[in-house]
Amino acid sequence: MQTPVHDLPALFKQLGLPNDAASINAFISTHSPLPPGRSLADAAFWSPAQAALLREEILEDADWAEVIDQLNLRLHS
Repeated sequence: MQTPVHDLPALFKQLGLPNDAASINAFISTHSPLPPGRSLADAAFWSPAQAALLREEILEDADWAEVIDQLNLRLHS
């Protein structure tokens, strides 16, 4: 069985956010940089449901974990 491959637009769609390139870039520039030591899921701009999804997917090392890590890096830069 093949592992699903997710990208940033798919993650934004999963989070219920606009997922076109311009919207993703605007979101990242608006919300970055996150303070050092703040986990992505603990950022104040997520709804409780979005934060829970991010937290659970990372904790379970689920198939979304890689793209969540990418978003985390971009928001901490």
